Order: sequence, then structure tokens, then C-alpha cells
Amino acid sequence: MQPPERATLTFHVRYAPVEGTLMNNLDSNRFAILISSVRILLLAGTLGGCGSVEVALGMRTRLDKLPVTALSARLLPAPSMVPGTSAKFVITVTTADGKQLTTEGVGHGTVLFDSFTFVTDVVTVKGNGVVSLPADPRLSDAEMPHVRITVIGHPDVSARFDIPVRYDAAFVAQFSGQPGFPGFDGQNGLDGSSGSDGSLDPNKLSAGGNGSDGSNGTDGDDGKPGQPGDAVRLWVTLMPERSLLQVKASGRSGDQFFIVDSSAGSLTIKADGGAGGRGGSGGKGGRGGSGGSGWPPGMSGLAGRDGSDGRSGSDGAAGTFIVSVDPRAQPYLDRLHF
Repeated sequence: MQPPERATLTFHVRYAPVEGTLMNNLDSNRFAILISSVRILLLAGTLGGCGSVEVALGMRTRLDKLPVTALSARLLPAPSMVPGTSAKFVITVTTADGKQLTTEGVGHGTVLFDSFTFVTDVVTVKGNGVVSLPADPRLSDAEMPHVRITVIGHPDVSARFDIPVRYDAAFVAQFSGQPGFPGFDGQNGLDGSSGSDGSLDPNKLSAGGNGSDGSNGTDGDDGKPGQPGDAVRLWVTLMPERSLLQVKASGRSGDQFFIVDSSAGSLTIKADGGAGGRGGSGGKGGRGGSGGSGWPPGMSGLAGRDGSDGRSGSDGAAGTFIVSVDPRAQPYLDRLHF
């Protein structure tokens, strides 16, 4: 939230005769709530943002002025992470008097995350405590991802948090074709014009004019065909000392890399053809114009014909797979799904 611009608060006071006293004419509770609301609005207008307002109201906590002596951290929903996923930090600090304070959000505490600095390696940490691990496992397998957390205002209170990486997940390599574009909808027809009025005067009766017909709606366009799936090339090998499959998948969109736990993980490679685009809806026919009044009255025009809906585009063709397998990895090919 950006700090609010400085504003001028103006009160408009109207004087009018009042019977009795003010407190006799206003419920005392409502009056107290009104005064509190004005105080809160005045405070919000002078502080530097949402966090500052909440700190001033006692709803949130910053640590720079508190006697913090230690900190600890944990990740939710689990202490380890899978490449390409995110988790959330819960940080707990201890003060000199033995109190423990926890971060906001999933920690259900009051401490703001801007009370800390985060120095990261491999992972990234957002301002709300969300930790993200890159999808490319070559980055996290080469070095243990970690975060050093330091309390602002207390440079001597810090801790290093290592994040183990695991590969027992159901990974997906996406090389499917793009869906086709939908067809344009037809244009609605124009309404017919009303007939001119005649005369109902008994001495000079005249017929009303006929309404004109509405115009036809135009047909919707056909949907465009889906794109074909990629021609995918895969290379599979095994890290025998760790029972991990290493997979490189290459297609039109580029290369993707995976490390898969051969006992509990899997990799699904998708190269489906893209779905055909939806056909456009036909335009509605215009309404016929109403007949004019008179004797006899004019006839109403006919409604225009609705346009036809366009046809859906054809689905794209499925892609192809060429797989090169290291002999050591052959016993684990049931971990790959095409």
C-alpha cells in the first residue's frame, strides 16, 4: 500500500436550534463510536501506510525497537521443497523478557515481515515470506538452497535456514499444442422501422403504414484449428548412488530438466494436440417494425433470421516422442508416462 498523500480535513458546521442537550439527542454509545472513528481517520491520514497504521493501533508489530535476543524459522507446509514450488516462512523471535512473537499470515502472529532482511541462495523470498524454488533442478542439486534471516535493528540476531530439496513428486513436462482461436461472433441484425400512423378520425379514416422487416443476423465464424503437439526428444539416465532419474526433455518451446525419485516420483510428458477453437455465435435477427396506428392498422414487419453458429475448429495432431535411455535407467521406465 502506497503512503497516502497529505490531505486537508474540513469540518462543515451547521448551527440550528436544539431542544434539550446534545447528549439527550444522541445515544452516548453512538457518539463514542463516532469520535473513535474520527480519531482513526485522522491517524490513518498522518501515518506512512497500512503497516504503520496497524502498528500504531496495536494490530501489528515491528521489531526494531524491541529487545530481540533470538530467532527461529520453519517452512509450511513442509520443511523441504520440490523444484518449481513455493512455501511460506513462519518466523518466531524471543525477546529479553522471554516473550515469543510470531510473524503474520500462516504464523497467526502480529510481526510484520518487513522486520527482517533475507539473503538468499538459489531460492527467492518475497516480502510476505513466500519462498520459491526454481523449477530447474540443476540449480538446487548443485548447492543446498538456504536463507539467512536477520532482524532489522538487531544485526547480531540472525540465523541460516537450509532448505532440503526432494524429488518424490509427480512432475509434468508440458509440450502440448496451443488451442485454436475462437471464431468471431456474428453481428446482430437491425430492427425494422415502425410504420407511419394513419387516422382514426371517423370523418377521415386512413390506414396505418406497415412496419419494415428486421434484417438478418450474420453467421458466426468457424473456430481456428488447434496447434499440433511438439515432437519431443527425451534423454534419460540414472544417478545410481542416489537412485534418481535425470531427464532432459526438448521440444519446440525449449528444454526442460527434471530429477525424479525412482522409488516415489514420476514424470508425465504431454504432447497433446491443442483443442480446436469454439465457433462464433450467430447474430440475432432484428425485430420487425411495428405497424402504424390507423384504420385499418398497419402490419408489423417480419423479424430477421438468426445467423448460424460457426463450427468448432479441428483439434491439433498429437506430438511424437523419441526416447534415448541409459541402460542403467531401463528398470525405472515405468516412472515415465506419455
